[in-house]
Order: sequence, then structure tokens, then C-alpha cells
Amino acid sequence: MAKRLKGVILAGGTGSRLFPLTKVTNKHLLPVYDKPMIYYPLQTLIKMGCKDIMIVSGREHCGDILNLLGSGRDFNVRLSYEIQDEAGGIAQALSLTERFVGTSNVAVCLGDNIFDDELTSYDLSDFDGGSRIFLKEVHDPERFGVAEIRKGTSCNVISIEEKPVNPKSNFCVTGLYVYDNKVFSYIKNLKPSERGELEITDVNNFYVKDNLMSCHYLTSWWSDAGTFESLLKASSLVANKKLCSCENNYQSPLPTVGADGECGESKISNK
Repeated sequence: MAKRLKGVILAGGTGSRLFPLTKVTNKHLLPVYDKPMIYYPLQTLIKMGCKDIMIVSGREHCGDILNLLGSGRDFNVRLSYEIQDEAGGIAQALSLTERFVGTSNVAVCLGDNIFDDELTSYDLSDFDGGSRIFLKEVHDPERFGVAEIRKGTSCNVISIEEKPVNPKSNFCVTGLYVYDNKVFSYIKNLKPSERGELEITDVNNFYVKDNLMSCHYLTSWWSDAGTFESLLKASSLVANKKLCSCENNYQSPLPTVGADGECGESKISNK
């Protein structure tokens, strides 16, 4: 990947599914085991090689995020901030970062997504433009955006469908994306969905249509933390990993998570 990679964390939204916890704070500041939620996507982008990262948040609690993360000095990165004045969808929030991204490529992570895979700049060494999505095999794909892969290929994405009744695969699109700077041109051509928002799935399908979409298969667990159940699950996954790494034979008292679905191990290989 020749171009510089900048990072964007989308940390807006009202967090209504976590009310009343989010009545007085942004959901991305809630704890996931021993760290604020937003630390996890930040660490993901840093490991992928991002040194300049912009955080997009709503107006109400943006000061709390700034107070927590500051300039980024504690993480050895440069942080900047943008305000999404009102809800308009993931793609609309991303559009606010156009000047920040400039001519660079951009890695975009949703602020409530937590990845166990150790993604690094090596995983993007062959990225030379277009878009890359990160797929996870799940047992309930109808809950997610689902990628259809062309038969006989390892990662030729031919369509992405949001929460399909009859999923064409078990591979869901997680909240991590890499784009070239053409993404902003695609966003400008979007029309609002039925719920009045600019959808990131529509952006991804523009790349699919132009044959500019590639993918990476996640092989370890992934979870969002946007509901009470997924917040508990994410905390348990992080805790189990940390406790077990301290003592190989340690039996965690925390609830375990099944090996399938978005929080399980996968046998998929990126080779």
C-alpha cells in the first residue's frame, strides 16, 4: 500500500439501546472490561499503521471524548475531532472527514466494534486502491450486512445486502473498512435510505459495482458492544483473553461465549 493510511473512528449516535447508561455519557466511553470502549477501535487503527486519526462524534458528549483522549500523545498518534450535528448515517458521518483524509487512503472503524484479530499494516500491504471489507463467518447472518462471494473464488465480492431475509452467505460485514479517497465521490452520489440516512452498505456496493472491492476474513472473535447483551459479551471476551494469557491453566469464572457467530473462532483462512 503506497499511499499513507489515515484513520477514522465513528463515535456518534445516541446509544439508545444502552439507555439509561447513555443518558449522561457517550456509549463509546462505557467500560468494556478494563478500558473505555473507544480504546479498542483506536488500538485497532494504530496497529494497522494509522498515525493520524479523526474521531467523529455528536455534539452532546464530544467534550468527554476530548477530555479522555486529548491530542493523542498518550498513544503516540495525532488525534483530531469532528462534530456530526445530527444523525445522518454512517456514510454521512464519514463524509465529514473528507478534508482530513485528503489524498490518503482511510481505515474506518465503528466506535463500538472490538476485534481480537491482530490486524497490522502487513494485512494491507497489497491494498492499492478501491475498498476492503473485513468479513466474519456467523451463524445468524440475517442480523447483519452480508457479502455474497462469487463461487470458485476466495474473495470476489459480488454483492452486499443489509439484513437479508435469505442470506446468500454466512459472511457478515463487520464495522471496519478501508477506502481510497474516491469514497467521498461515492458518498456525494448517495440517496437517503428509507430511514432517511446515507448508508455505508450503499457505498460498499458502489465499489462492488465498479469491481473495486476486496475482502479480508477475520479468524478470531469480533463483537460490537452496542446493546446490553453485546456489551457484556465483549467484556467477557476481553476478560477471558487477558486472564487466560496471565495463567494458561486459569479457568475464568466469567461466562464463556460460543465458538460460532460473531464472537467465535473461525476456520477461515486468508491464504
